[in-house]
Amino acid sequence: MHMSDALVSPAVAVGMYALSSACAGTSIKKLSVSADAPKLPTMAVSAALVFAGQMVNYTIPGTGSSGHICGGVLLAALLGPYAGFLSLAAILAIQCLFFADGGIMALGANMWNMGFYSCVAAYFLIWRPIIASAKGNPKNTRTRIIIASILSSVVSLQFGAFSVVLETSLSGITELPFGAFVMLMQPIHLAIGLLEGVITASVLVFVYESRKELIKDIPENDSKDQKRTFAQVIAILAILVLFTGGGLSLLASSNPDGLEWSLFGNAENGYASNMSLDEDNFGVTGELTQMAGVIQERTAFLPDYGFKQSESQAGTAISGIIGSGIVAIAAVLLWIICRRRIKK
Repeated sequence: MHMSDALVSPAVAVGMYALSSACAGTSIKKLSVSADAPKLPTMAVSAALVFAGQMVNYTIPGTGSSGHICGGVLLAALLGPYAGFLSLAAILAIQCLFFADGGIMALGANMWNMGFYSCVAAYFLIWRPIIASAKGNPKNTRTRIIIASILSSVVSLQFGAFSVVLETSLSGITELPFGAFVMLMQPIHLAIGLLEGVITASVLVFVYESRKELIKDIPENDSKDQKRTFAQVIAILAILVLFTGGGLSLLASSNPDGLEWSLFGNAENGYASNMSLDEDNFGVTGELTQMAGVIQERTAFLPDYGFKQSESQAGTAISGIIGSGIVAIAAVLLWIICRRRIKK
């Protein structure tokens, strides 16, 4: 769901940057005074895992499309809504600047569409009410985690997909009829959200079985035995990061993701043509869009998660490992900034 700069006008880009910046500022303030802030290793490895996970596109059967996890629900469940949003915002910024994934002008919109709905809205409206309701009966906590993960993922992606349609419509891109775009975006992201929910639930159930206190809002009277130490869980997740970013990423589907599929279709592989837009010539153009593109070309040292002017799979694996490391460092810096504000 990473939007390109061609999908947003300058006015919409500024407005979405304002919304995302307000959410980030509130998150920093809330996290800085929170007594329940995540531990540094948890924040670092969780953010790295989401970065690596987003590199692995999974095929949506029968559509010619693919999807990847957004990761916001996973981050919110492990870190809380505020650290989760900041971590996902950092991931999207790093993807944009260093890997040319998503536009610079569209970054504010991407943070809102992928971060706010999954980390903040879904957390308070779906995740916490479902998990917290287990206080009187913690025996079915595992089931509640599965239900909350799937519902949160589906609902947040539905809102995110609809926001993409609204933002492009407000940007005045006449090639995209509102109704037709909605009818393409919502169903495909329903399928993507269902698969993300299953993946998210699988990771969270593992964490719950290992160290239940790492998941937010688990009832204190939950008597689940802890099978692993904190260090063991972090080590296993770190290994999963390396395996996903450096290995599974090589097996990612080559089909276009849900947004690209809606815009351009996949007729060359025998599937629907959908909006049938010209991928090289569509959407918003102008000096700001061109300037953003030039800046991104200079900052992206591994564009499209690979070596420049090379299709070597080694570039993908290296991108996964290096990107995960950069994200982990960014998460550590965010944690330090917020912890220092508490001391002051």
